[in-house]
Amino acid sequence: MYAVIKTGGKQYKVSEGDILRVEKLDVEEGATVELDDVLMLSDGENIQIGSPVIEGAHVSATVRAQGRGKKVKIIKFKRRKHHRKQMGHRQWYTELEITGISATGGKTKAAPAKKVEATSAAEKVEKPTPPATATFLSAPQGEPDDLKLISGVGPKLEEKLNNLGIYHFSQIANFTPEDIEKVDNELNFKGRIEREDWLGQAKILAAGGETEFSKKKK
Repeated sequence: MYAVIKTGGKQYKVSEGDILRVEKLDVEEGATVELDDVLMLSDGENIQIGSPVIEGAHVSATVRAQGRGKKVKIIKFKRRKHHRKQMGHRQWYTELEITGISATGGKTKAAPAKKVEATSAAEKVEKPTPPATATFLSAPQGEPDDLKLISGVGPKLEEKLNNLGIYHFSQIANFTPEDIEKVDNELNFKGRIEREDWLGQAKILAAGGETEFSKKKK
């Protein structure tokens, strides 16, 4: 029996016992995860195809490790222009071991979303909900966040981020590798976002928490 699943914007064909590396998941090593975006199932004779996913189907997996891939070097060079720019990037990944495939009884993606809404209901009454994805905006949605609460961001850098369309902690928390590369190139960060763990700080601040730096800042 095998399944085709989708996670991190990519599709994988998996069977029980397979070990694969996917885009980083926010889970601890040794934890069990349920992958609900099952696009296709096959037991050898019958094939089920989702539209786009198979309702109720899920794939169970155990997190073996969290790590980073090999460094990819990016070099930009313009001859006779005295221009040479070099950057490096190591992509985060989560290594999974597939432990089971089920056509029924899977968890729905709505369950964790409801839990988050319940815990943040009081905040929503007082403050407009910031964007949930790392989209570059033409204007802030509601009151912009104080990005200076992130380590390494001063008034000038905050202004530059705003000019790029970044106003909220949630945008930074949901940066994709493409978003990081775009900001790196535009502001010549040379890996600062990953080095100073902006995504980790932004996730805490977006959830209403405080980092060690933001406590000192206040």
